[in-house]
This record gives sequence, structure tokens and C-alpha cells, in this order.
Amino acid sequence: MSLRIVAVAAMDAGKLEGALAPELGQVPPAQGLGSVDGLVALEWTLPGNAETAARIRAGIARKGVAADVAVLPLSAGKKRLLISDMDSTIIGQECLDELADFAGLKAEVSAITERAMRGELDFEGALTTRVGMLKGLGLDALEKAYQERITLTPGARTLVETMKAGGAETVLVSGGFTFFTSRVAAAAGFAAHRGNTLIDDGAALTGEVGRPILGREAKLAALDEFAAAAGLTRADAIAMGDGANDLAMITAAGLGIAYRAKPIVAAEAHAAIDHTDLRAALFFQGYRADEFVG
Repeated sequence: MSLRIVAVAAMDAGKLEGALAPELGQVPPAQGLGSVDGLVALEWTLPGNAETAARIRAGIARKGVAADVAVLPLSAGKKRLLISDMDSTIIGQECLDELADFAGLKAEVSAITERAMRGELDFEGALTTRVGMLKGLGLDALEKAYQERITLTPGARTLVETMKAGGAETVLVSGGFTFFTSRVAAAAGFAAHRGNTLIDDGAALTGEVGRPILGREAKLAALDEFAAAAGLTRADAIAMGDGANDLAMITAAGLGIAYRAKPIVAAEAHAAIDHTDLRAALFFQGYRADEFVG
């Protein structure tokens, strides 16, 4: 078995190689994957197995280098299905928390969101509780929240457009709401989206969520459904997210990435992005900077 080590950082290539080389042992010099907007990506290939990979990950973590490093099987390459969480992954916010701000309840709702994403609360129960707190909130708050608060995460559109250019299917799947997934999917370039439905009476939210609720298992089911429709397997997919409800699809995918994630997710993902941006997910697959689109 052979391993690919990909490191992405906002630093000089020589400095990055110097910081990581001691943890890799006797390996050939790094190969450059290019640079973009100050981000540099390097790649090494070396013989090894799962134990080698674990040792390298642990050594790099101890060094505390401000780099995102993936240690993957050499056979891991470009994926043909991108399936990603929305809140705090493709966008920099939690939509429900921002909606709650219009009701004067952001602190209370955000505290529940944080616990749910850490896996401390049942996702469905936490969702229905938070939405129930917003009963009576006028529908104009949804558009205001989107227009005034929601922003794409750096690198999101480049990730999606580059993978689409490479022939990949792209799906945004969220425990949030279709009002937002439809708009974010269009802004980032996703071909498809899924989310939960906020119920309203034509003027305000009723405090209810449409059923069935899309949660952890539904995200995994979406991965399998879109993969099967394209004649792919789980191994052909890259899945990304930050919260406990993303964990099933992240561990099932051929490449599961924790994006600035809660500890329970980072511990199980194949790789993590904590220091750079979503373009690191392209470098991890072996894309070169000169292949980026958007």
C-alpha cells in the first residue's frame, strides 16, 4: 500500500515542506500542486499502511503547523460526487440562528444549535424545539436573513464549479431549510439541493417543520441515492460537513472531510480543513491549482 500526503497552507512552499518533512521520514521532495491566492499545496507519495497514516497524522498534529493535511491511500483521487452540508460549511452561518436574531432569540437558539452539532442533543428534537421558538415570525424575516446575513464560505463556488467541470455530480444537503438551500445552491453552483421545510400560514411561521425531517440518516440516504442514480458507489463520493448530523455521510464516503468541525466529526473524518478554505478539498483530491474554475 502507498500513501498520498497533501498539505495546504497559507505559507511559503519551502517553509511548509520544512515543517512537515521530519514527520514523513525518508521521502522524495514534495511535488507542488500549485498556489492560488496565497494558498500553497504540496504532495508526497510514500509506502505505508493505516498505521503509518495514523503515525503521520499524530506527528503533524503535535507540531501544530497551521496547515491542512490529508493522509490518504494513493488510490484516492478525484471524486465524481460532491455532497455537502450547508450551514457552517458551504455558508459561514447557521441560518436558523440568524432567523432567531430577528425574533430576539439568537442566544437561546444558538446554544441549542451548538449542542446539537456536537452530538449532545437529538437532532430532530433540537430542530423542532428551535423552530417552535420562532412561531409567529413574519416571512419577510427569511428574505432579510438571507440577503443581510448569509455569505458563501471562501472557496465554496470554486470547489463546486471545479468539480462540475470535472464531470462530478454536486448536491447540497442540509438539516436546514429549503428556503435557504435553494438560494445557496444557486449561488454556489450546486446542481441539486435538499433540506427541511418551514411551515407557514402565508404571513408568518407556524413553528412547525414539514415531515419527514431530514437528519443524519437522510443525509446518508441522499448520498446513496445520488450515487446510484449516477452509477457510482460511496467510494466515488466526497462528503463534507461540520456537525454530528453529517457524520454518517462523512464516514461512508470515499473521502469524508470535516470542515472547521465539532470534535466528534473531526475525530472520524478522513481529513479536516481547519486553517485554509474549501479549495483544500480540491487539492486533497489531486486537483492542481491551474485546474480550478471560478
